[in-house]
Amino acid sequence: MITRRCQFLILLALPMFAIAQTGSEIYLFDLSITKKGARMRNPQNITQHPGYDNQPFFHPTQPLLLYASFNEQGRSEIKSYDLKTQKTRLITETAEREYSPTVTPDLQYFSCIIQRDNGAQDLGKYPLTGGPAETLIDHLTVGYHAWLDNSHVGMFILGEPNTFHLLRLPSRTDTVIAQHIGRSLHKVPGEAALSFVQKSGDDWQIKKWNHTQKKLINVAPCLPGREDLAWTPGGRVIMSDGTAFFLWQEKVKKWVPMVVPTGWSGKGITRLAVSADGKKLAAVVAE
Repeated sequence: MITRRCQFLILLALPMFAIAQTGSEIYLFDLSITKKGARMRNPQNITQHPGYDNQPFFHPTQPLLLYASFNEQGRSEIKSYDLKTQKTRLITETAEREYSPTVTPDLQYFSCIIQRDNGAQDLGKYPLTGGPAETLIDHLTVGYHAWLDNSHVGMFILGEPNTFHLLRLPSRTDTVIAQHIGRSLHKVPGEAALSFVQKSGDDWQIKKWNHTQKKLINVAPCLPGREDLAWTPGGRVIMSDGTAFFLWQEKVKKWVPMVVPTGWSGKGITRLAVSADGKKLAAVVAE
């Protein structure tokens, strides 16, 4: 079961988007990517729900999209959207708040951030088949997370400054990889690597931690003032400037605009996610 947290840390941990906007929706697009660029088609608002719907995550092997959604009391629960049946299901219904649903590498659980009323902000996991949560991390204030493999999890830890930790769960070995990071943590497809955004003044850079080589590698500069991104299965990076979508072209070292459906427009675009087959893109859009 789950609880809440002191207001200051809640405000730090909640996405700035959720604080600044009265609500958000999740749009689903068909996605196609070639060497020359990317195209989006068939936009569909899959939430159509008053308030906060955010932090989409595609199940790696099933046609499901998990996301966080506020209930009538303003507490975040986890829902899933079935891409085939187009039906939404409530996964958690607790006394606490859950954020950032992420299917674990063993495909048996989804992990999430649990905000508790006593001020804790833990990393926990729920069985995908249903059941109570298991607490994984309760000695750090976890804001966001991404799994490297079954034994290693990368975490955004709240503090002054915010830090990127890599924790080996069996031994509880905790390594601080970087400081002054953004909220966007991702497993890099096809690599033993996690990506994050390094913030240095106005210079924000996408970097990745190569776990095999034990070193940091520069990926690309962020779009100005933007930190949310998604990786495609082919190792390409997608970002938004808030109204449009861009694909990083490594050969020319440039962000290239993606083609969007005629007549579609969005504002306040933040979180992005790409399905494991690369055919769907989920984007969070302000109401």
